[in-house]
This record gives sequence, structure tokens and C-alpha cells, in this order.
Amino acid sequence: MPNIEDLLLTIVKPLVNHPDEVQLHIVDGDEFLEYHLLLHPDDVGRVIGKGGRVANAIRTIIYSVRVEGPKRIRLVIDKEN
Repeated sequence: MPNIEDLLLTIVKPLVNHPDEVQLHIVDGDEFLEYHLLLHPDDVGRVIGKGGRVANAIRTIIYSVRVEGPKRIRLVIDKEN
């Protein structure tokens, strides 16, 4: 099984100003494997991009990776509290 966590962090960390504060939590739901990406509040806009273009590009890459089983992948981008 491909390591989606490493792939996602490799893509996101160079984009942000606070790479040490990037956190990734995985929630195993009924239909989805949800990857919750928690970012510094200043970095959320950089990862989402203008009109969501950067986030859509990241999602396209992540969603194209095959995972075993019937579950699909979902990426959630959020800021730290």
C-alpha cells in the first residue's frame, strides 16, 4: 500500500511558511479514509491557493493513488485552534 501520509507531507511542507506546525491525522470512517491536514492559520491560504487551485491539485494527486479495499480517500484542510 502506498504511503499517502508521506506523499501528502512531501507535497505540503514546501508550500508553507511553518512546516514544523503541519500535522496530519487519519480518521478511518465507514466509507472514507479521511486525512485531516492541520496547518498554521497563516498557511491555510497558501495551501488552498487562489480559487482553490492548489488544494484541487493536491487532491487530484492524492485521490489518484490506489488504496486497497473499498474505502476512498478524503482530504480535509483546516487550521490549528
